[in-house]
Amino acid sequence: MLLRMTPFPSVSTAPVTGVGPRAARSLTAEFARHNAATTALVVGADHSSAVVAAAVEALLPGDTLTLVAGERSTAELLRDHITGLGSWIADRVRIVESLAEAEPADVVVLGEPLTGTAEETRATLDGLSKYLADGAVVSVATPAVPGRTGGAAAELFRQSALFGVGSDLVARNQPPLRIHRLRFSPADTAKAATLAPAYRPSSVPVTRSMHIDSNGVAAAGIALGLAALARSARPKSRLWLLPALLAAPVAAFFRDPERDVPTDPNAVVAASDGRVLSVERLTDERLGEGEFLRIAVFLSVLDVHVNRMPVAGRVTDYFVIDGGYANAMTAAAEHNVAAYTILDTDHGTVAVAQRTGLIARRIVQRTPVGSLVARGERMGLIRFGSRTDVYLPADKADATVTVGETVRGGTSVIARWK
Repeated sequence: MLLRMTPFPSVSTAPVTGVGPRAARSLTAEFARHNAATTALVVGADHSSAVVAAAVEALLPGDTLTLVAGERSTAELLRDHITGLGSWIADRVRIVESLAEAEPADVVVLGEPLTGTAEETRATLDGLSKYLADGAVVSVATPAVPGRTGGAAAELFRQSALFGVGSDLVARNQPPLRIHRLRFSPADTAKAATLAPAYRPSSVPVTRSMHIDSNGVAAAGIALGLAALARSARPKSRLWLLPALLAAPVAAFFRDPERDVPTDPNAVVAASDGRVLSVERLTDERLGEGEFLRIAVFLSVLDVHVNRMPVAGRVTDYFVIDGGYANAMTAAAEHNVAAYTILDTDHGTVAVAQRTGLIARRIVQRTPVGSLVARGERMGLIRFGSRTDVYLPADKADATVTVGETVRGGTSVIARWK
């Protein structure tokens, strides 16, 4: 067990593995999103690092942050740094000489990227495990550059397949980093109601209120690449203009606006933008016993296609139903390919079905089984025209929308808990 005065051997001290502000915000995002009193532990802390700055910025009244110095700092330097930030911060931050002095925390962050072997990575995670409270999350990073991880990246992907509750690729870091969030024991579903929507560094900000999803950035990049190739191959032709002009509308399709989520605890919000197709009661054995209130929303190619969680809860299952690609506005769409995300909530089982359409052939889901999600949190997207269905326990919710009404994901209230 790695409980020595020195830092974990699998954490590189080379400058090439530095953590910039964007990556630091992603590493500490789990701590920042808790609105209730939370404890956090940063292992391998550097007094001048962006990780410590992001963790301190995330502090709320009632929170406690513990820092364990890494190779690039000392406990004395950390104390001087924290004291200089004022008494409000200093009263909530504890500095310890070694990890052995730390108490279990709700969120544990490894302050420097892992670049060791798979065996060293497992040993590091094993050493951290005794400092995880029930349902706690450990957040670690590894360089997303082939040949620079020594086996750590492959091991973290394996751990994520078993225990992952989210991951982010932070391309705007030197080098790019992959952030993994792992949970080794079940989380309390009730905690989901205290969370803010998770920070997603995959979206590229265009303005303060508008982002472009990483899928859109990639698609626009491909279009511009094709334009460059076409112009290089045939410099006298204007054929290159076609893919070049398509780049902007393709990126716009993947726009990801910020949304103000209602504060009413009984509100159920729309999972997507679009027009309400149906509001009905039905049974579905795939979701369990009893009747469900289903609210279906059609998304045209002009709507925002980033989908959001209608309620807070814990993701308990995810499965895909095979089918066709009929027009999402027709009854035949009931038999289209659909991805079901099942939530355990304080009000019972809730499901969100992302259905393909005539054009849509790709569903992206970003909330792993076991993760806690906030109401209005981004859960994925469907490429091009499609449909989302929200299933609520029929005896516990009343619909507040009617067929033909236009809704906005994460903002419009489509139902209320009784």
